[in-house]
Amino acid sequence: MREDRLSLLSMRFAVRIIRLSQFLQAKHEYIISRQIGRSGTSIGANIREAQYGQSKADFISKLQVALKEANETDYWLELLLQTDYLSKEQFASLSKDCADLRITLIHSINTAKRNLNTT
Repeated sequence: MREDRLSLLSMRFAVRIIRLSQFLQAKHEYIISRQIGRSGTSIGANIREAQYGQSKADFISKLQVALKEANETDYWLELLLQTDYLSKEQFASLSKDCADLRITLIHSINTAKRNLNTT
């Protein structure tokens, strides 16, 4: 198992998203369950891919895709709140974890871009 912050955050978040997806399916909500399942677990998959990028530019590109997936996941969380599938407390907790991922991704992308420009 990876020990870096992004890997740990994304894995914990993916586990929460899978559990949310299972909850939604038990409530017979299949459309959003699939959408949030894909975007929420894709974050970590793209971070993992980035770690073995072919170049620094490829690394940055994969992290940017992960950031887009995190943003999409936050959209689905907001939609679940608005449709009463999530309580305000559940939404706040999941959304905070998603925001932490986005912030960490943005910092990592910016650092990688600075390092790309200095080599």
